[in-house]
Amino acid sequence: MALRDWPIKRKLTAILLVTSGLVLLLTSAAFVTVEVLAFRQTTLNNLSTLGRVVAANITPALAFANQADARGVLAALSANPHVVAAGLYDRDGRLFSRFPADLPIAALPVAPPVDGYRFEQGFVIGLEPVQEVGSPRLGTLYLKSDMEAVSRTLRLSAAIAAGVMGMSLLAAYVLAALLQGRISEPILALAETARAVSTRQDYSVRSPKFGEDELGALTDAFNQMLARIEDQASALRASKEELQHYATELEQRVEERTHELQESNEALQRNAAQVLAANKELDAFAYSVSHDLRAPLRSIDGFSQVVLQDYADKLDEAGRDALQRVRAATQRMGMLIDDLLKLARITRGEMRREPVDLSGMVQEIVAELQQATPDRQVEFAIAPGLRAQGDARLLRVVLENLLRNSWKYTAKQPEPRVEFGSVEVNGGRAFIVRDNGAGFDMKYADKLFGVFQRLHSAAEFEGTGVGLATVQRIITRHGGRIWAEGAVDQGATFYFTL
Repeated sequence: MALRDWPIKRKLTAILLVTSGLVLLLTSAAFVTVEVLAFRQTTLNNLSTLGRVVAANITPALAFANQADARGVLAALSANPHVVAAGLYDRDGRLFSRFPADLPIAALPVAPPVDGYRFEQGFVIGLEPVQEVGSPRLGTLYLKSDMEAVSRTLRLSAAIAAGVMGMSLLAAYVLAALLQGRISEPILALAETARAVSTRQDYSVRSPKFGEDELGALTDAFNQMLARIEDQASALRASKEELQHYATELEQRVEERTHELQESNEALQRNAAQVLAANKELDAFAYSVSHDLRAPLRSIDGFSQVVLQDYADKLDEAGRDALQRVRAATQRMGMLIDDLLKLARITRGEMRREPVDLSGMVQEIVAELQQATPDRQVEFAIAPGLRAQGDARLLRVVLENLLRNSWKYTAKQPEPRVEFGSVEVNGGRAFIVRDNGAGFDMKYADKLFGVFQRLHSAAEFEGTGVGLATVQRIITRHGGRIWAEGAVDQGATFYFTL
């Protein structure tokens, strides 16, 4: 069972025990630490005293180089069971005598370290100078003692702390079991009352109050809430019949509305059938335009070409010019038919939305333009990394139309330049195609996107006036808008959003 699912009595007991245990643990840790530190210092002091005594007794043996006396003095260290090794070094740092006598020489330092007493690698190390008062130093006494006394003190202190902690926790548990009832009893009473209300839906019950503390205030607030709920339940029961009446009336209205919706649905289905029939008629018309009208146009153009080729010597200049005009008109009529068919297909085709790399698409179109007209040098500035969400096929039509327009209308500029990028417009992003070409007069800007509307004559720049109308319909299908800014002979900028 998770801690949050424990009964309130167990939680209170656990809180008291954990708090008491933490305090006892910290106190015991502090007690053991102080004891160990104090005993470590005592161990150092004891070894220091022993070192001074032994050094004073062994001074004559070292002064007269009497190894037998030196071994006798060092043998007295056997009375201290904690001394595991001792060595006497002469003034040149050579080992003069050692304890125990059979101690391997490798167990002692080759030369005496720095004087003093310290803990090293689990042992107590002491180095005491050997000299007579007022005389030069004769040598050094090396003592090595184990830490058994410190370890024994640590174990004893830990055992005492554990015993005290165990008895204290037992006493804390008994007190917690006796005192937690004072806190848990009002809470359990509230819980029992809430359970009764939830089970029996009886809002007339009230929770008993045990005191004037915070739990007593909570009990008063809970009882007041029950009283308000009881009043609200009475009001709800009183309005139930009225709601039932409204429900019956609403069912009747829904039934009437459903009947109206069914009629509307039938009308929509009829309209859909009419639209489908109209689309079929439009397809038939497109087929007729594509085939029935193209055939006579091709005949006119073909026979005009034959006349020009076979009977050119029989025609004067005016006749040949008239036939050239006929051919140009038929070819222009064919272009208009192609553009109208494209416009119809774009308006009715199904859209497939997907991520589109506009910058990459522009680079592909520019490469095609440069390959088709290699003798023209146009500077292109294409912003990298511009992407959008839309129909890739339709967006390519948009970019092709805008870029081909810029390519076309910069033909008379000595240093033509076309730019593709994006700008911030009203907190959103708009893509731009900008050129320094022929431009246009802004008072005719409303005619830019109309079918067959042109601001430049066909003699100046070729075209049918359908391209920008196609662009506008594609942008509108993408939920965006397109507009343009320009000035005569100063270029134009087309903006569009998606």
